[in-house]
Amino acid sequence: MFGGLQRFSLIDYPKEIAAVVFTIGCNFRCPYCHNPELVNNTAERIEDKYILDFLEKRVGKLTAVSITGGEPTIHGERLIKFIEQVKDKGFKVKLDTNGSNPKLLNKLISLNLIDYIAMDIKAPFEKYEKVAGVKCNTDKISESINIILNFKNHEFRTTVVEELLNENDIEEILNLIKGAKLYVIQNFKPSKTLNPDFINRKGFPERKLLKLKETAKGHVKKCIIR
Repeated sequence: MFGGLQRFSLIDYPKEIAAVVFTIGCNFRCPYCHNPELVNNTAERIEDKYILDFLEKRVGKLTAVSITGGEPTIHGERLIKFIEQVKDKGFKVKLDTNGSNPKLLNKLISLNLIDYIAMDIKAPFEKYEKVAGVKCNTDKISESINIILNFKNHEFRTTVVEELLNENDIEEILNLIKGAKLYVIQNFKPSKTLNPDFINRKGFPERKLLKLKETAKGHVKKCIIR
C-alpha cells in the first residue's frame, strides 16, 4: 500500500510535527502529477509494519501522520486498519484525497479516525475529466465537498496550470466550496510529471495568483498561495 515515507515535516499538517506516508496507486491520471511513480505503481513498496515501527519510535517527538498519495482511499479497509493502528499510538491523522470516495470518507469520520482532511479539487465539474485524465463521477466529488465542508478541520486545494485552467475556472471552484476554512492555490512548478510533455508547461503568473487570492476572500475564510 505504501511507496514512500517522509520522516519529518512542518508544512504538511498545519501546526503539527508530522511524518508523511505515501500510498501507491491512484484512480486519476492528472498529467501534471509530481508523483508518477506512485500513480504508475513503480515505487518501491514499504511494508506497513516498517512504518508503524518507525512511528512507535517517534511517539512523543512527532504529533501527527499525514497520509497522501497517489490516492489513499482506493485502499479501503486496509487504509482503515492502518489508521486505527496509527491512532492507537496517539497520533493525529491528516488525509489527502481527490474526493472520489465519499463513502469511505464518511466511514473514517464516523469512526473518529481522521483529524484533518485536505481535498484536491481539480477543476470546475465540466472540465473534471480533462484535468483528471479519466472519466469522473462528479456527483461523488460534490458529495465529498459537502462532507468536508461540514468537517471541522479541512482545506481544499487546486493545482493551477495555464493550459488547463483559467481565472473563471477558479471562481467556479470557489463557488463549489463557499464557506471553506482554507483554500490553497498551488501554482504548478515543473519538476517530474506523469505526462512528460507537462514538464514544459507553466503555472499562473504572480499577478494572476494575487488577483485570485483577492477574489477568494468573498468565498472562503482564508486563501493562500503555495
